[in-house]
Amino acid sequence: MAFRTGVLGKKLGMTQVFTATGDRAAVTAIHAGPCFVIDKRTPDKHGYAAVKLGYAEKPLRLTKKPELGPFTKANVPPQRFVREVRVEAADLEKFEVGKAVALTDVFKAMSYVDVEGRSKGKGFQGVMKRHHMPGFRSTHGTHEFFRHGGSIGCRLTPGRVHKGKRMSGLMGNVKNTSADLVIVQVLGDKDLVLVKGAVPGGANGLVLIKGSVKDVKKYVVPRQIKEVESKNPMKASKKGAPAAANKK
Repeated sequence: MAFRTGVLGKKLGMTQVFTATGDRAAVTAIHAGPCFVIDKRTPDKHGYAAVKLGYAEKPLRLTKKPELGPFTKANVPPQRFVREVRVEAADLEKFEVGKAVALTDVFKAMSYVDVEGRSKGKGFQGVMKRHHMPGFRSTHGTHEFFRHGGSIGCRLTPGRVHKGKRMSGLMGNVKNTSADLVIVQVLGDKDLVLVKGAVPGGANGLVLIKGSVKDVKKYVVPRQIKEVESKNPMKASKKGAPAAANKK
């Protein structure tokens, strides 16, 4: 499996851009940088190839001494968001410990990426909002059970509630990955990436942008639909009408 480099960032919100053809596209702005290389993972020592990245500087007074060790060794200020990104073993030489990863060297415009983040937390929710259950009817003897989930038992056999039963509980706040999103623009001077697609999480949420695994080709700008000429001889086109009149 081919691993592709990624960067860490923070979701800022949504905006709009205009393409070269004048079409408007809705995009999500992600602040992705600077990402510092804290450490490397080599196949000889660790069994796999990866790069340990850090994003968003953390105050020194809030950093514990055990956490400060790797940053001091790499001569990098403490970082809030630290993740490992799998890369090819041959690409480890491109990364230098203690240096920032250039955003323009990782991603290009009109490329496809996967964005990983945590979804918005909805708290404790019922079965109608969490699992889209229809609920009970509001007439004919139904009292105080309009939004309940119904029976959960199985009588004598097996005499218990099955595991994984859809019931009320905490909703959201889980790790999600949106696949095959399109990078519309890369603003290297501002450390911004404009992505077209649904980025998980809310504003100021931390995300991981990495190369697309599937690499499905999509169209950022809708293709122009060619007009199909009618084959019915009784329906003359506007362009052919003057010509037909001149022949008469």
